[in-house]
Amino acid sequence: MGALRQKVGLQLMEIPTDAEFPESWRIEDIAVIQGDTALITCPYKQQRRAEAEAVREVLYELNMNVVEMGEEEGGSGGATLEGSDVLFTGKEFFVGISKHTNHHGAEVLANTFRDFAVSTVPVCGGSRLKNICSMGGPETIIFSNSEGAKKTLRMMEQLTDYNYDMLSVPESVAANCVYVRSPAKVDFLLHPTVDECPNSIAAFQKLPDYTLLPTACSEASKLGGMLSSFCLLINRKFNY
Repeated sequence: MGALRQKVGLQLMEIPTDAEFPESWRIEDIAVIQGDTALITCPYKQQRRAEAEAVREVLYELNMNVVEMGEEEGGSGGATLEGSDVLFTGKEFFVGISKHTNHHGAEVLANTFRDFAVSTVPVCGGSRLKNICSMGGPETIIFSNSEGAKKTLRMMEQLTDYNYDMLSVPESVAANCVYVRSPAKVDFLLHPTVDECPNSIAAFQKLPDYTLLPTACSEASKLGGMLSSFCLLINRKFNY
């Protein structure tokens, strides 16, 4: 947390964990944010849906346009969507169809963010889309080189009209990173530590002019978590 404030220069708004919601640390699942709009999602597990209240309060404090899945035109009955199945590249959305996210949920996202193309892909080689890929920069996607991940990647390449640089990493845990461009226009990449992915560090070092921030995530990994699980990135300044 200190590194994000001091090195990256981000403002941090912390939401305390709630013992009543043991998976509330997976905050990424609760909202998909682009520009001024935040879509409150509908997690697969019914008991997780109450986690949205704390996130919703912060989004309203930031004067975001908050869209609720249950208030979409026609309702969203049966729709499930979790943010860890959503990859926004800056140009388009990819939504992973998994145990946690279905096609109906992807349709709600597409109706919310109409200015962007939304493509659905099967999640192969992981339980969530961001288990196997993440953004490593404005034009770069970091991908696990597992056979399942490669299958998902091939479908993404067939569906997109854009050309992305692909950075393959040999360890699955290394496929989930958090890219941030600081207010000073410096590129940072939060990635798992050398202890967690010793064979992938060389791949990260190929990224030119990046500041690499190794960030431990081993305990969360035991619960199926990953680096991006703990945060929602919002391009907005908060005045305290």
